[in-house]
Amino acid sequence: MLVFDGFPMVDSLAAETSEKIQAATAVTQAPLNQVLSECRSAFAWMAFLSLITNILSVVPTLYMMNMFDRVLSSRSGITMVSLVTLVTGVYLFWSALEWIRNRLMLRISLRIDWDMASRVFDAAFRKSAGGQRNNMHQTMGDLLLLRAFLTGRPILSVIDAPFALVYILVGGLIHPWLAAFALGATVMVALMALLNQRLATPAFRAANEASHEANRLANECLQHSETALAMGMLPAIRRRWYARHRWFLQNQINGSEASGVIGWSRQVITRLTPLLQMALGIYLAIEGHITGGMVIAATFLINRSVSPLKSLIQNWKEIVNARLALERLNRLLFEHESIVNRMRLPRPSGRLVVQNLCVQASGSKRKLLQNNHFSLERGQMLAVVGPNGAGKSSLLRTLLGLWVPVSGSVRLDGVEVSDWNPDELGPCSGDGPHVAVLCEATGAENIALLGEVDSDRVVTAAKQAGVHELILLLPAGYDTVLGDGGDRLSAGQAQRIAIARALYGEPSLVVMDEPNAKLDAAAETALMGLLEKLRSQAVTVVYSTHRPRLLALADIMLLLQEGQQTAVGPVRDLIAQRKDPRRERNGLTTVASAAGHPDTETEGGPAIREVRS
Repeated sequence: MLVFDGFPMVDSLAAETSEKIQAATAVTQAPLNQVLSECRSAFAWMAFLSLITNILSVVPTLYMMNMFDRVLSSRSGITMVSLVTLVTGVYLFWSALEWIRNRLMLRISLRIDWDMASRVFDAAFRKSAGGQRNNMHQTMGDLLLLRAFLTGRPILSVIDAPFALVYILVGGLIHPWLAAFALGATVMVALMALLNQRLATPAFRAANEASHEANRLANECLQHSETALAMGMLPAIRRRWYARHRWFLQNQINGSEASGVIGWSRQVITRLTPLLQMALGIYLAIEGHITGGMVIAATFLINRSVSPLKSLIQNWKEIVNARLALERLNRLLFEHESIVNRMRLPRPSGRLVVQNLCVQASGSKRKLLQNNHFSLERGQMLAVVGPNGAGKSSLLRTLLGLWVPVSGSVRLDGVEVSDWNPDELGPCSGDGPHVAVLCEATGAENIALLGEVDSDRVVTAAKQAGVHELILLLPAGYDTVLGDGGDRLSAGQAQRIAIARALYGEPSLVVMDEPNAKLDAAAETALMGLLEKLRSQAVTVVYSTHRPRLLALADIMLLLQEGQQTAVGPVRDLIAQRKDPRRERNGLTTVASAAGHPDTETEGGPAIREVRS
């Protein structure tokens, strides 16, 4: 285990954290299943009520049999009125039980929404922010699909299926041959259901996944709809989307065709069953074993014994989709719970240590970063430079804990960044993204991280970022609604507000991805003043840049080339090496070329000389 000087409690803290994570992981396996298991009593009541309602559903059959065998033969009006009154009361009781069962189903679905909706939202949000493929709309749709399953016919068909035995037993009371016939018909329909599961489920599963992929691609393309339309990319985007959509259609057709063949066989069986049963009943009546009323009653009993399994087959697609949704949500929540249940850690001071860092692209084996290592003391400033695609943004995302390295470590105050609870680390680490996205909220709410607005802190952060006057010029000042549903700001204005947002929590670590990329000269000067002020406040700052002007402010410079650091050290020392004729033999890259600027008088040259002097 690594031990860092100045942090004697790290080892014990890491061991305690590991034990708590293991305990939390044991508890949070299959989180949705855990919530469903807490509803066991409600499910037991649902099963009991289903048993009673299935028993009561025999009443119409018995009513018809007695009408034909007793009332019609005796011509007794009193008997008829008594039967009608009795059956009416049974129907009222039956309806009340079904109403109670429906209310139970609704309560279970609401319990899942109350307990899991916010957790599913957080988990889907964090997975999307971590660079992993995830369709948040589809994930929330999975929760709605599960709720719909728990309040509709599919779950009732699952619960009612075992009660087919009730009708078989009642048929046995009339005559054993009728029970045997009903049992045979039920077994045949059950075999159809199992065959349907074997043949149709894999195709429906593949169709479901293909549909998710097509929807995810469509959502990604919609984020760049303006650029796509302006550059005539719509036909190409449509072809890429339709390729995935066609795969979904093919699998859905395969599943429907397999289910259709089984459905045809089931229809043949269900249509022949009443005919054969009627023939059997008439034969038994001819032989004097049963009465005419029993023949009619037996016909209804046979239909009722097959009906639950018929309903099960008809709702099989919805059952499969609900099961897949449950599996996806459990996987997502299991990953999420292992993060949020971590032990609360003290606020970091800003010491950052990176060792042998290796980061891999999500869904690929390509390494974005490898073998990077450096350290920053509290209040130091690091400039990350390199050409496009060198891995600068990937490094910054990893420093914030958004991406998890495949090997190596990123430690803040001796604790692995990925071990922090993001809700606790977020306010302590400011993020200035390359592309600033503002939420549909007021300017004050955007700066206040969409939480409760502290006016003094909002104004302080805005003044530090040099955006206070800009916000006051908006129609309603700090109360102006920004984002897609409000005033549209320029890219530079949005970036400046994003920098103010990064400062709101008084962070000890600030990470900015090309913070001056969209700023004019005046705004860039204000940014340089902000960086100097953060240094005086002992705030650790890491930023990437292509402009040598910001390079002069940094204490340490990290040169990246194809994901690997080619040099790291004090800015003046690295720039001084440009004059060393041995730099080529040492494999050092010039500062200007590493930063993506040629060493010319118009771009890299004058700025480098200014730093060197």
